[in-house]
Amino acid sequence: MNSGEYLSIQPQELQFPFELNKQIPCTMQLTNHTDCNVAFKVKTTNPKKYSVRPNTGIVLPHSNHDLLVTMQAQKEAPADLQCKDKFLLQSVIASPGLTVKDITSDMFNKESGNYVDEWKLKVSYIPPPQPPMTVQEGSDEGSVSDNGNMDTFSPATRTHVELEDDSRQVDAAISRLMEEKNSAIQQNNKLHQEMELLRREISKKRAGIPFMYVIIVGIIGIILGYLIKKI
Repeated sequence: MNSGEYLSIQPQELQFPFELNKQIPCTMQLTNHTDCNVAFKVKTTNPKKYSVRPNTGIVLPHSNHDLLVTMQAQKEAPADLQCKDKFLLQSVIASPGLTVKDITSDMFNKESGNYVDEWKLKVSYIPPPQPPMTVQEGSDEGSVSDNGNMDTFSPATRTHVELEDDSRQVDAAISRLMEEKNSAIQQNNKLHQEMELLRREISKKRAGIPFMYVIIVGIIGIILGYLIKKI
């Protein structure tokens, strides 16, 4: 696992099994190995080509945060599957009460005097996995049409088309589940912060009781002393 100063990133290189006319997902996991909340932001050199969910967020101390990077469907394949696209992960220490809605671009601006940890990730394309060839029993690898030519649209080809539809549905389900997971983590973070603030308020009130008692006793003592002098 590759580490920045605040966050560890896995993997360092984003790999997409390239296929034409198909959205391709890739997951990335961030790990906070500090004792503080860490806010992050993800940038890319080609924002129209990729989507990142979420592209900003907060990673709790010693916990993980999953991201889903999706490459949009491409109509043309690059030469030799070469890719020059890159991603940049920026991270900063966040205050305990900070929420995702409070994250701003200025937090990651070095010119404002902020210390920003940065990590660059490369993108690579790899050949897609080949589906296994299936042949129906009692038939040859292809069927013969009425004109005597071999029919190239075999059962295996039809199965591959169905698998592409299933893959799209799975990608959408994964994206939805990851959003729900990260939302639950943020809600837990908010609840933890509210409980910590409540605990501090209770501690302050408890500490104030003896002080008030001393003041009251002191006032009573002054009054009694005054009355005694009068007598």
